[in-house]
Amino acid sequence: MKNFFHQNCAGSTELFDRIAAVCDGLIYVSETDAPVVPFAASAATEITREAILHESGRDANEPIEMIGFDDLFARLTAIKDWFGERETKRASAYVELKELLEASLTELKVIRIGAIRVSIFVVGKDNNGCVMGVTTTAVET
Repeated sequence: MKNFFHQNCAGSTELFDRIAAVCDGLIYVSETDAPVVPFAASAATEITREAILHESGRDANEPIEMIGFDDLFARLTAIKDWFGERETKRASAYVELKELLEASLTELKVIRIGAIRVSIFVVGKDNNGCVMGVTTTAVET
């Protein structure tokens, strides 16, 4: 996903910076740990699978699926009995990220692209119509 702002998205830099601050040091745990990073793209009338494939530079033939925003974050924000300080801190950071995205973006979607090495995009539109969110990678064998 391109990390730049088009002229029509210049007013979105403050939100991007807020998302980046919440993502600082945040990891997504799968068979490998991957950073959660913010992204911003151009304004769009609609967030589609095709648009995400295009913006991310991924092959149109790769497997792609949409999952629920709440479904993704339910797993990431749940506190388990066995959690230590690190896991609890990570879950709290995901709560903060979820709340920021819900408060700041509309049309929130989670799009997964690929098999085994899966790119995950949590995307929405800000009040300027600019597409932004976070992305990470999961390894699932």
